[in-house]
Amino acid sequence: MWKKISQRLQNYPSRLKVAKIMVQLGLSVKENGQIYCGPIELPEAKIARALGVDRRVVKETAQLIIEDNELKPIFMDLKPAGPFLADVAKFLGYKVIEIHADSGKVGIIAKSATLIANEGISIRQAVADDPDLSPEPKLTIVTEKEVSGNTLQMILKIDGVHKISAY
Repeated sequence: MWKKISQRLQNYPSRLKVAKIMVQLGLSVKENGQIYCGPIELPEAKIARALGVDRRVVKETAQLIIEDNELKPIFMDLKPAGPFLADVAKFLGYKVIEIHADSGKVGIIAKSATLIANEGISIRQAVADDPDLSPEPKLTIVTEKEVSGNTLQMILKIDGVHKISAY
């Protein structure tokens, strides 16, 4: 998806910046050319200020998306993925495991989840960064309680995993 978007906007770095944040946050564009976060319309000027671009760049990006037959269906159906619990886990009594791995390896999420489940621990959330959007993608797993050191060592041994952090 990101390759298609970046190819379409490669000659417009400011528009690409707008499109990238829209994908990262799950912001959609409706037929009226307005940008939304779920059901909430977002003012172009506020988006522009947050990104350090001119308001017209935001408007032109939304208009380009609406007029492009390949980008339109992508951006019309984007939705925010919900709250990211890792940053508030300690306040909720949860624990966090960050797994840095080769994004091309298959099964890292499944194997990690299986190891955690075998310990009888429930996973509250798992979020994998998109390697096309994040310079250092990682898998973040939020658990209901602390995972044992033995399980963490087993996760570290999964093919493709480079390092893990637990907190």
